[in-house]
Amino acid sequence: MIAIIDYGAGNLQSVHKALDFIGAKNIITDSKSEIEAADAVILPGVGSFGDAMDCLMKSGLFDTVKAAALSATPFLGICLGLQMLFQKSEESEGVQGLSVLEGEVRRFPKEIGLKIPQIGWNSLEISPDCPLYHGVTNGAYVYFVHSYYLAAKHRENVAATAEYGISFDASAADISKNLYATQFHPEKSGAVGLQILKNFAELQKGVR
Repeated sequence: MIAIIDYGAGNLQSVHKALDFIGAKNIITDSKSEIEAADAVILPGVGSFGDAMDCLMKSGLFDTVKAAALSATPFLGICLGLQMLFQKSEESEGVQGLSVLEGEVRRFPKEIGLKIPQIGWNSLEISPDCPLYHGVTNGAYVYFVHSYYLAAKHRENVAATAEYGISFDASAADISKNLYATQFHPEKSGAVGLQILKNFAELQKGVR
């Protein structure tokens, strides 16, 4: 069973429907015990970094989510859920992230000469070693909606990159912890996104 964390700032239904579509059992939950017992966990997120971290704290799930991300249970952060796994964001100065991975989130500079936020399809340069992208062709297109991007401290934590005026880290991973994250929305990325979600679902205990 995959637990989709409901902490008051996530795009829950689209993720739920995508998992239903691929036949992956899932539940939307704000229960600590259900999150702790889950075979895999997804942290979605929409809105601002500061508001999302505030919602997570007020929900009482901060420690539960951090523990899940640090455990061997497969964990997937989506969009803002990726950003929350890192230490800080230029969007909300002084707000601490979950700090599960090292790095920061930066705003796209105006100098790139492109519309901010980036809304739409963009291609990925994929790390061949990341199980999240098994069966996904390098250069595959996925759907982004974001004004801020990840700058990971350690290149071994970068599972995919993309270009939008600058090169940025579009996906992160710590394979040793079964921890994965995407800046893009796999649930909105057509067949490619569904393959990524299938790969994640197969990481559950006893499946892969």
